[in-house]
Formats: sequence, C-alpha cells, structure tokens
Amino acid sequence: MKKILLGTVALVALGAAPALAADLAARPYTKAPAYAPPAPIYNWTGFYIGGHIGGAFAGDNSIGTGVTASNNGKFLGGVQAGYDWQFAPNWVLGVEGQYSWLSGTNQSVSFPGVGGTFVYADNQRGLASVTGRLGYTWGPALLYVKGGWAYADYTSSLTFNGVGVAVDSKTDGYTVGGGLEYLFAPNWSGKIEYQYYDFGNVTLAPGFTAKNDEHVVKAGLNYRFNWGGPVVAKY
Repeated sequence: MKKILLGTVALVALGAAPALAADLAARPYTKAPAYAPPAPIYNWTGFYIGGHIGGAFAGDNSIGTGVTASNNGKFLGGVQAGYDWQFAPNWVLGVEGQYSWLSGTNQSVSFPGVGGTFVYADNQRGLASVTGRLGYTWGPALLYVKGGWAYADYTSSLTFNGVGVAVDSKTDGYTVGGGLEYLFAPNWSGKIEYQYYDFGNVTLAPGFTAKNDEHVVKAGLNYRFNWGGPVVAKY
C-alpha cells in the first residue's frame, strides 16, 4: 500500500511540473543602451600665435581743392599673438597684438597746376595694433569685435614738377573691427577679419591735406597652446 501511495504522488508531481513551468513568465530581454560618445568640449582659454594675409585700401581719397586720388588695393601679410579667456560660459575676453607688412603704393594722383603738374603719392609700409577682443562662442565658432591702439609706418609726398615735400612718418591712431574664428582641430583655429585703421590727417602743403586711414580684410591661422588654461578642444 505504501509503495502504491508513493508512486501515485510521483506521477502527480511529474504531471504538475510542465504546468508550473508554463505559468512562469519568460525572462524579459533588455537591449543594451546605445553608446553615445561624449560631446566635444571647446575651450578658448589660452595663448596663441599665428599669421595672416589679406588686402588693404584707403578710405578717404580726397586730398583737398577738389582733387581725388586713385585707390590702389595693396597686399598685406603679417603675424599676430594673443590670449583669450572664456567665461560665463559662452563669452570670450582677450587681448591681441599684430603687425602687417604692406606692399605697393596705396594712393596716387597727378593733376595740373599753374605752370606745372602736381603728383601726390601715399605709401603705407606697415600697420600694427594692440586691441581688446570680446566674443560670443557656440561650440567651435567664435564671433567677436575688437578695438584699440594702432600704429602706422608710411610715406606721403606731394611734388610740383618733380620738386616737393615727402612726409615720412610713424604715427599713432586707433582701430576697430570684428571677425569670425573657428576651431577646426584641437590646437588650430582659422579666422576671417575686417579692421579699420584711422591715423588722422597729413598736411602736405597749404590746401593739401590727406586722410591717413585704411580698410583691411584678412584671413588668418592660429596655433593655440595650453599655457594658462585647459586644452582648447577635447574630442
């Protein structure tokens, strides 16, 4: 009797096992989250050096008595260095110094006078500036304005029948401008920039006063160091 009872219990247990297994919920499958690389961190804080090329042309071509000089575009090339500090968190404050060498005659004109011919010429040899910069950045781009002290190395001359006066001068003035700079690699940025220089008037002779100013458009390339701040860009 005991053996019959044990056998019956075993049969019931074997029959119930599949039903219990069916009642158990299948183990859910959870898909692993997709890998998302960290977003690049762009930081403009730090020192930089670089170079630029572009063109320059005079703004005011009048030299008095109704005479207007021709405006000859000039090629320029130069160097720059500076420091930027990023804060708050999308604003960038900086200081920059630069020097540009110019080639060719900027303005020239010949016009008749009583008993002869006047010839006026202006030759701008070099432009320098030390400016502050204030910009707004979004990611790798920086839109900025600049302004400050400027310096010119130039010669202006007015001759009559080959005889006259030449003003060879180095003078101070001011400059304002703006541009767009872009970080295209961890330590490299490129920029396009406009800058206006004003050095006042040059008096060549009574009644002959020329405005000494320049409009400059240039493209530049900067190498950015980690000195004084974190890495410029982390990828």
